[in-house]
Amino acid sequence: QVQLVESGGGLVQAGGSLRLSCEASGRTFSNYRMAWFRQAPGKEREFVAGVDWSGANRYYADSVKGRFTIDRANAENTVSLQMNALNPDDTAVYYCGAANSWGSLYNKGTYVVWGQGTQVTVYS
Repeated sequence: QVQLVESGGGLVQAGGSLRLSCEASGRTFSNYRMAWFRQAPGKEREFVAGVDWSGANRYYADSVKGRFTIDRANAENTVSLQMNALNPDDTAVYYCGAANSWGSLYNKGTYVVWGQGTQVTVYS
């Protein structure tokens, strides 16, 4: 299995932008569908954005459509999340996940590997 390491979180003012990156170890990165989830204090981990094996198909939660963009680079074993027009409701720990089954990308149970998470804090 791959191992995942996220980076790029931080503190940003509302309306600002951040770019998260997730680097995967191993040679089989392209065998995994990838996604970003987030978890705010006291809340369940929720789907943010996902991408299929090639990067051709992308999926977004309604709350981030038009503001966030997920990309993957199989040659570099990375998946990124560009986050624009951030607001305080986006504050959470963001996790990168890898799925090697045909389950729903929106379901956190589909993912077999998770990164350690990176904190994003948006202040108004």
